[in-house]
Amino acid sequence: MEKRDHSASDYFVQREVLDETRLDDFALKGTWSAKPTLGERVKESLRCSVPRLKHTVLSWVPVLGWLPQYSIRENAIGDLISGCSVGIMHLPQGMAYALLASLRPVFGLYTSLYPVLIYFIFGTSRHISIGTFAVISIMVGSVTERMAPDGNFIVNSTNGTLTVNIDARDDFRVQIACSLTVLAGIFQILLGVVRFGFVVTYLSEPLVRGYTTGSACHVCVSQLKYLFGVTPSRFTGPLSLIYIIAATIITHFCGLPSKYKIDVVGEIPSGLQAPRAPDTTIFLQLIGDAFAVAIVGYAINISLGKTFALKHGYKVDSNQELVALGLSNSVGGFFQCYSVTSSLSRSLVQESTGGKTQVAGVISSIIVLITVLKVGALFEDLPKAVLSTIVFVNLKGMFKQFMDVPELWKTNKVDLLVWLVTFTSTVLLNLDLGLAVSIGFSMLTVIFRTQLPRYSILGLVPSTDLYLDTDTYRAAKEIPGIKIFRSSTTIYYTNAEMYLEALQEKSGIEIGKLLTAKRKQDKDLRRKLEKEKKKEKEEAKKQRKAVSQLTNGTLSLEKLEISEGRVAAELKHQSQGKGPALSLTKTLTNSLSKGQVNWAYQCDTAMLNLDSDIGLPGDGTTDQVSHHGDEEEGWTCGSETHSIILDISTTSFVDTVTVNTFKNIFRDFGEVDLDIYLAGCQACVMEQLEAASFFSASIPKSRFFLTVHDAVLHILKKRGQMDLILDVSCNTQM
Repeated sequence: MEKRDHSASDYFVQREVLDETRLDDFALKGTWSAKPTLGERVKESLRCSVPRLKHTVLSWVPVLGWLPQYSIRENAIGDLISGCSVGIMHLPQGMAYALLASLRPVFGLYTSLYPVLIYFIFGTSRHISIGTFAVISIMVGSVTERMAPDGNFIVNSTNGTLTVNIDARDDFRVQIACSLTVLAGIFQILLGVVRFGFVVTYLSEPLVRGYTTGSACHVCVSQLKYLFGVTPSRFTGPLSLIYIIAATIITHFCGLPSKYKIDVVGEIPSGLQAPRAPDTTIFLQLIGDAFAVAIVGYAINISLGKTFALKHGYKVDSNQELVALGLSNSVGGFFQCYSVTSSLSRSLVQESTGGKTQVAGVISSIIVLITVLKVGALFEDLPKAVLSTIVFVNLKGMFKQFMDVPELWKTNKVDLLVWLVTFTSTVLLNLDLGLAVSIGFSMLTVIFRTQLPRYSILGLVPSTDLYLDTDTYRAAKEIPGIKIFRSSTTIYYTNAEMYLEALQEKSGIEIGKLLTAKRKQDKDLRRKLEKEKKKEKEEAKKQRKAVSQLTNGTLSLEKLEISEGRVAAELKHQSQGKGPALSLTKTLTNSLSKGQVNWAYQCDTAMLNLDSDIGLPGDGTTDQVSHHGDEEEGWTCGSETHSIILDISTTSFVDTVTVNTFKNIFRDFGEVDLDIYLAGCQACVMEQLEAASFFSASIPKSRFFLTVHDAVLHILKKRGQMDLILDVSCNTQM
């Protein structure tokens, strides 16, 4: 390949026209495989060596890799300040978010302690702060309130009134929260082990932001009872947000409580609780909720982790993050912690105050530990209304996400629709069902986008090798006789039928009607030929009878001459001056003069010659008469299109439906004398086509070209349109 640089904005290329067959030789396509075989991969996985063992241990326990290299001089001061700042934030947030989970505040402190230490060992992000988070807390709270409502714990008091057994209710809610946390952690670990970290990619940014904004509304409503000091009835399920709001307003403004009491945090026991196994008997009831908590928690965690990693120039392992978060939840669940993830507010503080590593997380855990052991009693008289205000303040960032709406309106209305549907379903249908609806709707938008791509007819921009959409670029002009068709997305089973319909619509070639007309014309032609054969047989029968009479002496010479003249005239009239009928007459005359006639042979030969001249469908001679006459609706495309190029450069894979669709296109369009060519086929797609036995004598590789321009030049040269070649060659050597 030769290049000559004439100026900074021009380039000239000289090369031959390349189809796929020639490309394999020209570019030295290899038959080797860069990927190891299955046996080689199994053998490699079973191989044990010191470097391999070291690599495996360091990948599963990242702290062993970076902690021995920890620089006290560079990192210690920043981590210390950062850890103290985040630890101070853990205290009010932990207690406040525990209320969202419908648990006592002390369990929020436990949740700010154990999981942070686990993540320090197994996590790969240096800046995120693991612990309580509003969205996860409200998701846990919806489960605990649904499975342990106040109505299940009503007992008779000493004065004969009905009251709620608060202690029994809270103990059972702790069991539910811990079981949910362990199960969610197991899901995360399993997904991480099977390298399923990419699952979070199905949660788009508009979906996550719409979901967290809707969750923030639930968080705010759940705090109204603490803010106003009322205790309305609890509601769960769809539209529960509306019922909470209504009950709080009625209870507060109608003055239903006869005496107002300030609700405070209450007793915070000193010391740590002994580990306790979760209640596995309720796992089946928690599977759906646990999976939702696992996915949402991981999505929030990995998005923050990758944001800080990109900013500071290091890599976060998405699969290891799943394992680390799963271990934090699973181990924490045994120590009466509920589900955790990273917090944006604490992570920003940890990064902005100089935190460089997860040592800052250990320092924050030490502060929480000191509080639990010695200082907890100081928070017992803290009003819950104060904790509610802390929650409201921390939701400020989430409510700012409402500004996404005007921004998405300007940039991408499909993403805006995802945001609005996610927000609405989360607010109205509760968190678990809202998440399911949101993911389902998001998947539908992806399907609709692939099912409704943009189809284009391409034209050549003069003096270039650029082929652009003729509806978008006025300079792009179609090449006479050639239609170039392109889809904006991969062709597969969901849009293959639409691809064929769009091809016919854009090219103006209705293949169904053309095939019907052609087949009707072929059928009429066959019927006509059968009539001709029948007439020939009748005439031959008459001739045999005449010869028989001549032989028996019953026919006079004069009558024979008259009969012979009539036969010749009749055959001349039927054949319309063509050779076969005349040949039959001459043969008859010669045979009569010799007195020998093989009528069976002569009749078959005459009919065979007649068939050859007229042409039967499928014998290669149909084209001689297929375009003649207007007695039938013509089966040609009406225009002078002779070739169609399918630009499949956007196709990254093909399935069985796609292969069959291409085969049908080659077959059907070929029946009406239209040549099909494919251009821009990627190497992986060619391999898949070969594996599907796509290529044959009727579909050779020579119909596949490297670029659209290669295909165009090949067609023009094949049809001898050299004048057009000079116009479109763009200095490409033939």
